[in-house]
Amino acid sequence: MPLLEDGRLVPDAWVSATEDAPLPEGAVIMPLDRLEQAATRNAPLGVSIGNDVSVEALAPWLPRLSLVQVVVPKSKDGRAFSQIRALREYHGFAGEIRVAGHVIPDHYAMLLRCGASTVVVPDGADPAVWEASRHVVSIAYQHAQSAETPLALLRRKVA
Repeated sequence: MPLLEDGRLVPDAWVSATEDAPLPEGAVIMPLDRLEQAATRNAPLGVSIGNDVSVEALAPWLPRLSLVQVVVPKSKDGRAFSQIRALREYHGFAGEIRVAGHVIPDHYAMLLRCGASTVVVPDGADPAVWEASRHVVSIAYQHAQSAETPLALLRRKVA
């Protein structure tokens, strides 16, 4: 599946490791329960978590990780947004945060506001649709990881 970064499709340099297969060479995304096996690897390391996993479980690994992939099982489940924001705000994770699973264009702007870096989109997805959805609602009420200004601050500047 294609990878969307900043509104454009980009190549994916990461390989996903399966449960029991040997770890591939290079940058690898692996399940949380396999991280111990990769403790001594020199290649970039990523982890894939479900949205039911507490990001606290990743805390000891965050200095070693280059990527955290959050898998969304269905579009109506918003726990991934909280995980992404917690990784950025409370744990200071500066690496790539990738969102995979059942993600729809309507969520793209909010995922970026929460701190997501990339989104795995379905095959055949039109990047223009995803980019356009980013600008449908341009006003937000809360602070974000992106550089956008919340409505409350805009109101203070105008007053």
